[in-house]
Amino acid sequence: MEYEFLRDVTGLVKVRMSMGHEVVGHWFNEEVKDNLALLDEVEEAANSVKGSERQWQRTGHEYTLWLDEEEVIIRANQLEITGDEMEDGMNYYDEESLSFCGVEDFMQVVNAYREFIAQNR
Repeated sequence: MEYEFLRDVTGLVKVRMSMGHEVVGHWFNEEVKDNLALLDEVEEAANSVKGSERQWQRTGHEYTLWLDEEEVIIRANQLEITGDEMEDGMNYYDEESLSFCGVEDFMQVVNAYREFIAQNR
């Protein structure tokens, strides 16, 4: 999972992720937006589910993050569509609305994000 941190013209940090993990970047850009307390909450949740079969979920304005001991799932909230609304043989393009990654990989991005913000204040 490759990533890049940038600052836009307003000074906000923007995260770009490699293909297949774009939603992770969108989550940082839409939900975190320099809110390090949210990252603390996610980190505490990851530690709390470690060694258990429990799961944790945080529904944000645009994206929902789930995590368990091994995996992080981020999904756009707009994907809450029931199958009855879809014509037969059709499916939604969701490559940029859903992402899976390992907890360790995700926490590496969280730590790198914190470091980038600390270095660029």
